[in-house]
Parts: sequence; structure tokens; C-alpha cells
Amino acid sequence: MVMARWPAPGRCKRRLGVSIGATAAAAIQSRLTRHTLAVAVGATATAGVGLTLAVDGLAPGAARRWGRSLGVERVRLQGAGNLGLRLQRQLRQAFRAGARAVAVIGTDLPNLDGPALTAAFSALEQEALVLGPACDGGYWLIGVGEHCPSAPLLAGIPWGSDRVLELTCRAAEASALTPSLLAPRRDLDRLDDLAPWLG
Repeated sequence: MVMARWPAPGRCKRRLGVSIGATAAAAIQSRLTRHTLAVAVGATATAGVGLTLAVDGLAPGAARRWGRSLGVERVRLQGAGNLGLRLQRQLRQAFRAGARAVAVIGTDLPNLDGPALTAAFSALEQEALVLGPACDGGYWLIGVGEHCPSAPLLAGIPWGSDRVLELTCRAAEASALTPSLLAPRRDLDRLDDLAPWLG
């Protein structure tokens, strides 16, 4: 599953927009989203798993049209609430639709590649919880099996802080879970994060 926000100026990449302006930040968000979906479409097709685009910032019809333009047929709206609530909602819907495991990523990964997603899919065949650490203290991927108690993992997390991974791992430990950790990756939120991407 890819969680994506419609790249409208002033409504996406706000932290980056402070440095480079809302229009430039939205253009980068659009580029990142296209890249993420191209990688996800290829990786899921190769692995034989389904792909869902969870959209924020568009009405249902527009979200479906945007999804089709990105090569995705299964499109849902994220709905209201903080990231934890939106993640939990998407996981619930996926499991109700018959998923056995779900890997969720955002669109802030300029260096995302197919092998990274393949590694996550493989880990989820064996583990109830898979996390991809991000260099800023968050995570670039969360994967959960259908019997993993995901609600406690996503409650009370200070999203956007440098303690997201730490506190999620602590919540996992309290639920008697040991997350499988993927290779760390750098996401793109601030001006400094652009240098490796453009360099």
C-alpha cells in the first residue's frame, strides 16, 4: 500500500516548502509520487501481490482518476485523523478485504527501488511486524501480518518526530513482538535531504 497526498502547493511537503516555496515543494512531491508508484507497480507485479493507493486531498472520483494515471486500479481515501489513525484505518480495510499481510510506504523515498520492497515482502512471509528505519528516526515502511495487534503500535506516536521508530519498537516489545528491521533509508522532508537526491 502506498499512502500519497495529492501534490497541491501548500498542502504537501510543508517543511520543505518553508525552504524552497510551496510550488517547488509540490513539484518535488509529484515527482516523488510518480517514482514511488512506478517502483511499487513493478515490484508488486513481480511478486504477485496486490497494490493499493491510499489518497489524501482528493474526492473519490478524482482519486480514482489519479490512481489510474499512476498505474493503480485499487484506490481508497485515507480519511481524517493523524497518521496513526489513517494507517490503522487502511490496515483494517485491507485485512477485511482478505489481505494476509500489508506493507505500507509513503512517497518520500527518492532512492526507493524494487529490491527494497521485495525484501519487505519476503520478511512479511516470516514475521508479524516489519519496519524499515528512516535516517530521521522514523520509518519508511511498516509491514504487519493479519494477526499482528497494530492498533497499540500506532497509538500515541508523535508523528514527524525523531522518536517514531524508537517508540514503535517499544510498543512492539510491550505487545511481545520483535520487529524485523530492513535496511535504513533516507526520506525527503527538508532542504538538506535534497542534496543526495540531486547530487
